[in-house]
Amino acid sequence: MSYQPSPSNHDGNDDHRNRRLYNPYQDLKVPAQTLYKLPTSPEYLFQEESIAQRRSWSENLTYYTGIGYLGGAVLGAGKGLVEGVKASEAGDTMKLRVNRILNASGHSGRQIGNRAGVIGLLYAGLESGMVHIRDTDDIINSVVAGLGTGALYKAAAGPRSAAVAGAIGGITVGLAVTGKQVLKRYVPI
Repeated sequence: MSYQPSPSNHDGNDDHRNRRLYNPYQDLKVPAQTLYKLPTSPEYLFQEESIAQRRSWSENLTYYTGIGYLGGAVLGAGKGLVEGVKASEAGDTMKLRVNRILNASGHSGRQIGNRAGVIGLLYAGLESGMVHIRDTDDIINSVVAGLGTGALYKAAAGPRSAAVAGAIGGITVGLAVTGKQVLKRYVPI
């Protein structure tokens, strides 16, 4: 597939046509078009990993804790921004207002982020435990983990608060899992 320059009509204008093109893959005996066709599906080291369609317990723990902390920190920073703007006074300098907003955002973000991270940690641990005990992965595990997370999170506030928080957690997780199933079914991604 090498291009041989013709000796005739060699002038400066068609210099690009008279050069031999270099193909770095010519000695590989592999078509260059198929050289970089990488698989799009995940590759597994062991066959058992391909059967399980879920994260491991440690991945689950890291994922839910991280998502909880990050989401809570962002929401808390937004709440702190509003509080910082409301707390500014008429005689404040711009530097003082910015400082007040940053302090309020950092304080609320850290506080809500830590709470949401703990909730994510509890939920991931309970859900992974339920999957291990029941040896199946379905909506019941998620809802029971949500119930248990809410109840454990508010257990120190008393049994009534724990029951209410457990109900809120179970309902929230049930709605989230149902919404996810509806999205999977009706939204092509």
